[in-house]
Amino acid sequence: MTAISGGKSGYHHGDLRNALITAAVELATDGGPEKVVLREAARRVGVSPTAAYRHFAGQADLLYAVKVHGQQALADSMEQAAAEAPRSEDPGEAAELRLAAIGRGYVRFALRQPGLYRAAFCSPHLISDEKEWGGVTPAGTEPEYRAFVLLTDALDALVASGRMPEGNRPAAEAAAWAAVHGLCMLILDGPMRRLPDPVREVVVERTVAMVTAGLIAP
Repeated sequence: MTAISGGKSGYHHGDLRNALITAAVELATDGGPEKVVLREAARRVGVSPTAAYRHFAGQADLLYAVKVHGQQALADSMEQAAAEAPRSEDPGEAAELRLAAIGRGYVRFALRQPGLYRAAFCSPHLISDEKEWGGVTPAGTEPEYRAFVLLTDALDALVASGRMPEGNRPAAEAAAWAAVHGLCMLILDGPMRRLPDPVREVVVERTVAMVTAGLIAP
């Protein structure tokens, strides 16, 4: 992400909305969704709050834009992890390796970008008429749902390859997502936050392995 410098020279003329989003993402990265304040984003960019309100109906709308950015960044991390995963000529094994990899990518993003991760799953009270997805299949086609689509595609590939019984497929995305997301929150805000790095890595690997094994079990 390109940092925005202070003052009006910090953004290109006509691109104030994106400049404000960038500033807000930086605020979230530093301190989570509660730090995303429209006035502070305007100050960082070097414009008045009045100018910022021409692009966002209120603070919740700005936070929603940060939420979307966080979801996209999460999907990027999952895709990168999948690209780095070991390869296999066997379709079933390849699908299993990909599922495990995107799970690791999910956790990796949460641990490296905790503020933005929390923002990705915050619940802004929108002033506009934005419609939020209810968290069930199928997700929308909007870019912010790409992380969930990556998961559903990986599960479908497991079934198509014969690695995962068709009877295990219903609600599998919800179970896998809940397990990995829950682990992230336990590490970030729960009793696992004090785990030494080596122990934490073992816990992450064990959780991903458990989820994968449970999904493909006969």
